[in-house]
Amino acid sequence: MLVLLPPSETKRDGGEGGALDLGALSFPSLHAVRSRLVRDVVGLASDPEAMMRALKLGPRQAGEVDRNAALRGSPTMAAIDRYTGVLYDALDAHSLDDSARAYAAEHIAVHSALFGLVGALDPIPAYRLSHDSRVPGERLKARWRASIGDALAATDGLLLDLRSEGYAELGPVPARPGSVFVRVVAEDGVGRRRALNHFNKQAKGRFARALLEHRPEPATVSDLVDWAASAGFVLDAGEGGPGTAREVQLVA
Repeated sequence: MLVLLPPSETKRDGGEGGALDLGALSFPSLHAVRSRLVRDVVGLASDPEAMMRALKLGPRQAGEVDRNAALRGSPTMAAIDRYTGVLYDALDAHSLDDSARAYAAEHIAVHSALFGLVGALDPIPAYRLSHDSRVPGERLKARWRASIGDALAATDGLLLDLRSEGYAELGPVPARPGSVFVRVVAEDGVGRRRALNHFNKQAKGRFARALLEHRPEPATVSDLVDWAASAGFVLDAGEGGPGTAREVQLVA
C-alpha cells in the first residue's frame, strides 16, 4: 500500500540534514523534472517581485523568496517533519516511534509541488511553491502530470490518495482496482453527507496517524475498510466511474 499525502504551504525552518541531494529522493523517474524545476525556481528567486507575483505572495511573505533562492544549500529534514499546518499537526510525526517512522518510509509519500512525489523520510529543504504556481509562466500541471501519473501507475498494490483535488490534478492515481481517492464528509442526523473543508485536513491527519500507529497491510479496498472500522473510522467505498479512481468517503 502507498498512501499519498498533500503538502502544506507552511513548513518548518532549518534541519539537521545536509544540502539538497535530488538523487537521494524516492521515485527516481521524477529526477529530470525535479532538476529543471529547482533550476527555474532558484532562477526566478533572483527577481523577488516576479517570484512574489508567480507565487501570489503578499508583502509579509517576502521571506519565502529567500527560502527559494537558498534551497540548493539549505539544511534538510524528513519531508514528514518539514510540513506543518492542520493535517500535519494532527499527524504529529515528531511523536511517532521508530517502528511507525519505518512504516511511513515504506508506505507514505508526500506530493510536493517542487519535488513531485517524495518519501516520508526523504530529506528536503524549506521552500515555497503551490500546485497553482507558474514557474516561469507555465502551470505545474504541464510539467508534472505525465511523469507523476506514470510513477503512480508503476506502483504495485493499494493506492490511497489523501491529496487535495488540486494536487491530484498534478498526477492522478491510475484507474484500477485498489486505487482510491479519499473524500472527507460529515453526516447529519438524517444521513445526509457534505464535504468538509478545514476539518477535512484534520481528519486526514488523524487517519494517517492511525495507519502509522497500527501499521496494517491491506491488500484490497475491502481490507482497508475493515481495518478502518477496527480503528474507529468509517470508510464508505463507492464505485469508480469510467477512467476514474474509486472514491472512498471518510466520515468525520
